[in-house]
Amino acid sequence: MSSGQGGPHSLAFRVMRLCKPSFQVDPIPLLLDPSDLVVGEDIFDDPIAATQLPRLLHHSHVSSSASDSSDLSYRSRFLLHHPSDSIGLSGLLVLPQAFGAIYLGETFCSYISINNSSNFEVRDIIIKAEMQTERQRLLLLDTSKSPVESIRAGGRYDFIVEHDVKELGAHTLVCTALYYDGDGERKYLPQFFKFIVANPLSVRTKVRVVKEITFLEACIENHTKSNLFMDQVEFEPAQHWSAKILKADEHHSDKNSQTRETFKQPILIKSGGGIHNYLYQLKSHGSAQTKVEGSNILGKLQITWRTNLGEPGRLQTQQIMGTPIIRKDIELHVVEVPSAIKLERPFSLHLKLANETDKELGPFEVWLSQDDSHEEKKVVINGLQTVVLPRVEAFGSTDFHMNLIATQLGVQRITGITVFNTREKQTYDPLPDLEIFVDLD
Repeated sequence: MSSGQGGPHSLAFRVMRLCKPSFQVDPIPLLLDPSDLVVGEDIFDDPIAATQLPRLLHHSHVSSSASDSSDLSYRSRFLLHHPSDSIGLSGLLVLPQAFGAIYLGETFCSYISINNSSNFEVRDIIIKAEMQTERQRLLLLDTSKSPVESIRAGGRYDFIVEHDVKELGAHTLVCTALYYDGDGERKYLPQFFKFIVANPLSVRTKVRVVKEITFLEACIENHTKSNLFMDQVEFEPAQHWSAKILKADEHHSDKNSQTRETFKQPILIKSGGGIHNYLYQLKSHGSAQTKVEGSNILGKLQITWRTNLGEPGRLQTQQIMGTPIIRKDIELHVVEVPSAIKLERPFSLHLKLANETDKELGPFEVWLSQDDSHEEKKVVINGLQTVVLPRVEAFGSTDFHMNLIATQLGVQRITGITVFNTREKQTYDPLPDLEIFVDLD
């Protein structure tokens, strides 16, 4: 806080953060049930005494309640009169005593009182409240157009300000007052209230691609000192993507529950490092025209939660990136591999050549190239060594077959299927190795 300018001030700001109160916990010793003073653990060993237990308990409760009203020494203050007394909660709530921990995504709400501690009335008070961060300064309240006419001696003027916390780090609530004091002197009072905004949770993501499907795993960790009840962890896919959350198989009683349709049970992430994992299945619906070289934005997560007493929070992650797209002029895909491949028997491999550009390409030649090891290939072309393909139109494709033959048993690799553009004299990257199983007749 700062002192004012121009000597002592008649006014002063007092700030209290408005948030949910906390429970008052009494540091009380161990309480006893009144019946424990009358009966022991072995009462059930005697069938006759056990039958008299309800009457004994009733008598003990009556005498304890009677002693409560007449005994001024409070000798019964250590008796457990109700089961809820054992948790140490007195039923009282405590208002915030300090700003406390303030987290990103919450709404900072503050009750501000400007007090006149002098013996004179102050007039024409212009009050401003601003939130200053490392990046910006936001105006929360300004009475310039309608100043407060006066605050009597010993009086006060109260107001409430709110601010959605969207930045981490140091924040300063700046409260200023411009007023006329009792001597008619114009004075300016600034006061500063500083606090730090912390991150309530961290989000770690992993992206894996299996064939044409992308899987996104999001791990959310709770860094606060209270439990977080996650109302929503929703993935908003980018353009040309769709997303579906994957969950474990649910119990049949949950599937048939009618209440489950109207009430979505929040997911609890415990305080001080509790974690929960979410898994999403993403599919791309973009065509070749929509692909952007070097970029693969998948989308972002929208996260909302509530704390123990229902205070809401909301965060949005930055864009989550997948594997960068490397744009290729042509793509060679395997369409079909025979289910049974016999030793030294010809078989046909079904392939597709796709033109990923906006112009016509070709003609092409396809062959099996030799690798650097110069080892004898276990799978070779049967017949013509080169397959000739016609020109392929822009964003078009053509299907063709390669006749091959395997010369050894077991798991073998088809390597070095290479495409050559005869017009532009350009050789493209070979098709990734393809494994097959060769069996006897």
